Amino acid sequence: MTLPQIQHPIHSIKIPSTKKLHNFRPFLVREEKILLMAKEGEDSEDMIKSIKQIVNNCCMDTNFNVDELTTTDLCYLFIRLRCLSVDSKVKQSYRDIEDEKIIEVEIDLNKVEIIQDKVVDNNIKLSKTMGIILKYPTATNFNEEKGEYGLIPECIDKIYDGDEIFDPKTYPQKELIAWIDNLSVQHLEKINEFMANMPRLNYTIHYKNSLGHDRQIILSSLNDFFSWG
Repeated sequence: MTLPQIQHPIHSIKIPSTKKLHNFRPFLVREEKILLMAKEGEDSEDMIKSIKQIVNNCCMDTNFNVDELTTTDLCYLFIRLRCLSVDSKVKQSYRDIEDEKIIEVEIDLNKVEIIQDKVVDNNIKLSKTMGIILKYPTATNFNEEKGEYGLIPECIDKIYDGDEIFDPKTYPQKELIAWIDNLSVQHLEKINEFMANMPRLNYTIHYKNSLGHDRQIILSSLNDFFSWG
């Protein structure tokens, strides 16, 4: 006789970048094991791989592709799943850099926001007929150590010249980088502006330290939110 199957609730969550709804189940023990192993490793690439695996495991839709998620999408889904699986309230400790004392705070994950300073046109015109269509880098390709310039190849969705479309993925990385090196400084500034205004997660902790000064801690990176698992 086989053991009875455990039924888990299914929740619809909207992907921030695409606005599409997908169905997810909560974390199970298998996901908690993945999370614990990733935390022990303390490697950023392993962290992203682990979160991708957890989110992919929890999605019930066959048309879901975790490799297409932006870093913000991935982190947002991870937080929503954490709320559904464990609790929306998390207690964290931080050291104030002014008085060097430890503060204890309770974070409400339901109040994590997605913010964008301004929407920048993703169509960068290089001439009357030529241009670049930009996209936000996926979590798979995103690496903060690359810096803004190193991320440019990952942000180019397509290059066009009149009606002719060029897919950057079909060209060797070396050739693509050499092509980018021939862009003007003005074009580079427009690309950097697009990347600098990517949507990002935000949670601001407001508190008063032992010196009576109003202070705040802004959480925005994947590393900031990963420890909440």
